[in-house]
Parts: sequence; C-alpha cells; structure tokens
Amino acid sequence: MDYLLLKYAHIIAFVYWLGGDLGTFFGSKYVSKPELSPQTRAIALKIMLACDQAPKIAMPLMFPLGLQMAVMLGIIAAPVAVIIAVWLVAIIWVINVRYMYTTDNQAAKAKVGQIDFWVRIVVIAAITTYAIMGLLDSSLIAAPWVAYKMLIFAALVFFGLMIRKNLQPFIMAFGRMMREGASDETNGIIDAALHRVHPWVYGIWAGLLLNAAIGVHLLG
Repeated sequence: MDYLLLKYAHIIAFVYWLGGDLGTFFGSKYVSKPELSPQTRAIALKIMLACDQAPKIAMPLMFPLGLQMAVMLGIIAAPVAVIIAVWLVAIIWVINVRYMYTTDNQAAKAKVGQIDFWVRIVVIAAITTYAIMGLLDSSLIAAPWVAYKMLIFAALVFFGLMIRKNLQPFIMAFGRMMREGASDETNGIIDAALHRVHPWVYGIWAGLLLNAAIGVHLLG
C-alpha cells in the first residue's frame, strides 16, 4: 500500500471529522431555537445528522490509516494479523454507523446501537492499553509521540460516547415536541441537553488539533 496515499487519506479523514463536527455543532443552534416551528427544527435536525455522518465515518478510519503508516515507517511493530483485525473492526464500525443512519427499523437500530457502543468501549480499552505498553516498551512503539497520539484518539472516542449519553434527553424531548408541539418544558430539555455536550465537543476539537499539531511537527 502506498504511503503517500495513506497519508492523503489520513488528512482527508481529519478534515471531514473536524469539518463535519463544526457543521453539526452550528446546525444544532437552529434545532434548539424556540422561535422556529417544529417542522423547521426537524429539517435542521436532518441536516445536522447528515453532517454528523462525516465525523462518524472519519473516526473509525482515522486510526487504521495512522496505524498502517506507523507500521510502514517502522515506528510500530505490529503483526499482520493485528493490522487486519484493526481494519476489520473499523469496517464493522463504519457499517454500524451507516446502518443506524439509514434504517427505519427502530428495534434493529437500537440493537446495532448497542453493538456500536461496545465496539467503541473495546476500541478505547485496546488502544489505551497498547499505547501505555508502548510507552513502557519501545520495542512496541519506537516513538513515544505516536503513543501520545493514540491516547488522545482513545480520549476522543470516549468524548463521543459522552456526547451520546448526554443527548438521550434531547432525543426523547425532540420526539415529544414533534408529537405534541413545542412547549417551554421540551424547549428547556432540548436546550439543556445540547449545552451539556458542548464541553465534550470542544474537547474533540482540541484533541484533533493537538494530534494534527503533533503529527505535522514530528512527522512532517
């Protein structure tokens, strides 16, 4: 596999992750506007969810692309089986994301959502463990900065889970608003839920920019 092609794909994943996150964030401003009709806010939500597909797809692809480059540079000593396993997890992750976005089967969507949740937990645990082992044993990761990038990535996945958790009241309140019309109560729940996720969103942006700075400075 060509290294420059991998590097290009890695950069594109970064752009779509950060850019999609920005679009989702600013779209949420219109979803919470009480002066807009529920129908208009529903359209804004559809746009927001569409924008959110970019970071949700870029996230699982970012790590295997970076891992492949690190292996090619000799920074990480990973068996072929491990690399294949990482790519398989990433592909399953992307399939789950796309299915949850496209399906109208709510029961199946809930089940796939649970799978997606535990895939992310496993990813966080595996990457964190390997990065710490790499910091303790240079035969696993020759350059410590790569281990730090891995730890930051694991933190970003965790932040994404916190966003999902804090948005649960929003989902229920928005559905209620569409059924019964807007009220001060539902508007308050929607606004509060969106504000609760802001620190996690800012954390993702900071982590992405920090990882990009580390890569540009140390790898070029």
